[in-house]
Amino acid sequence: MSFVEVLRRVAPKLEQSGISYMITGSIAASYYGLTRATQDLDIVISATPEKLEALIPLLPKEEYYAELQDALEAQRHQSMFNVLDMIRSWKIDFIFQKATPFHVEAFQRRKAVTFEGVPTSVISGEDLILSKLDWSRMSESERQIRDAAIVLQKRVNTLDRAYIEKWIHELGLASQWESARRLAGLE
Repeated sequence: MSFVEVLRRVAPKLEQSGISYMITGSIAASYYGLTRATQDLDIVISATPEKLEALIPLLPKEEYYAELQDALEAQRHQSMFNVLDMIRSWKIDFIFQKATPFHVEAFQRRKAVTFEGVPTSVISGEDLILSKLDWSRMSESERQIRDAAIVLQKRVNTLDRAYIEKWIHELGLASQWESARRLAGLE
């Protein structure tokens, strides 16, 4: 089962709950041209306890494993919680928006798009690249740099380079940025 069916079912429930969100991770990367097989959907959210209390009942127990207490605990700690789509065998990671200046701005810059026929919200290409470079730094993952390089290569003419370079400097990602540029053939 593709992510499209999962997204088609979850996005309206987020909207109905009044939860602001953006798709990120591998699914967002596929929006920007990077294809990778995955069985999880990463969604950054900004939600109050009341909005979580509205969301969880919208996920039918016969289709989803979702625990309100897990969601509320994650909200208190600004971390993440999982929902399992038992019908389609997908994991949905709901990640609370971090309060750092970069993460706040990235969330504000999310894009309303129609992705594979589903109206949704997705992280900007610039912020996806920056997030992947940041993950690479934290996890020393070459895969994250390769992902950033592919998105950079496919979207080079539409990216706000000044914005990227501002955050490269502020986040201390110069080494990862140079590696991604080299892999993208932009050096």
